[in-house]
Amino acid sequence: MASPSPPSRAAGPSDDPSDDPSDHALAARLATEAGALLVELRGRAGATEASAASLRADGDRRAHRFVVDALAEHRPDDAVLSEEATDDDGGGAGEALARRQRAERVWIVDPLDGTREFAEPPRTDWAVHVALVVRGWPVAGAVALPAQGVTLATHPAPPPPPPHGGPPRLIVSRSRPPAVALALAEALGGELVTMGSAGAKAMAVVRGQADIYAHAGGQYEWDSCAPVAVAAAAGLHVSRLDGSALAYNRPDPWLPDLLICRPELAPTVFDALSALDRA
Repeated sequence: MASPSPPSRAAGPSDDPSDDPSDHALAARLATEAGALLVELRGRAGATEASAASLRADGDRRAHRFVVDALAEHRPDDAVLSEEATDDDGGGAGEALARRQRAERVWIVDPLDGTREFAEPPRTDWAVHVALVVRGWPVAGAVALPAQGVTLATHPAPPPPPPHGGPPRLIVSRSRPPAVALALAEALGGELVTMGSAGAKAMAVVRGQADIYAHAGGQYEWDSCAPVAVAAAAGLHVSRLDGSALAYNRPDPWLPDLLICRPELAPTVFDALSALDRA
């Protein structure tokens, strides 16, 4: 792996005229309201294993239906890609994919990111993602952390996280920390912070609770699209692990890796990744 010197955010149409201010507000409102629905749903659930399984399924279904129906009402001409509905759902095979690829504007949403954490009260590390993509880049987006009563959006953008003195804090999955993140933490002399959903991890960096979120091993576009939009708006570095720009609304929504970090740490991270690659 070469040692790239990428920009602090991936290239995107930040000044594009299609970046309608009302899209930012809609993303934030839908993420917040879907989150409120989920909090209410969780509050009525029982505490048995069977009720947790039912809660996960019901939460996914109801949050998806709320977001998709709201987008159909408020943005009827836009395409939608949701974790809870594949491109082949509904019409003939591939019809939704073809429409999504033709669309100028595509909403990429994860109505409940961190289903397992959602069904484990009182965990708060789960999220709702709503983002609008134009020509491969999320021009508007929001991540709600409903159990924390917080929504972070692209407008108004969160302030840059305050400086952190001491070893870099790398945020990883509590159950499946990727090997690259563990090796990176060791190489940087960093500290590990464990957390659940991808959105909660990314927002921990945005909020200054961690410094680096390096993921490998696979995600889908809906896992990172809204978090990347918010992180970039806050001035953080966002890219693939090799430093290349992120791109969304591709035919295959699989996105193998991701880096979100404080911009001043990006060169150090890439140097460490290069050294690990050569080892």
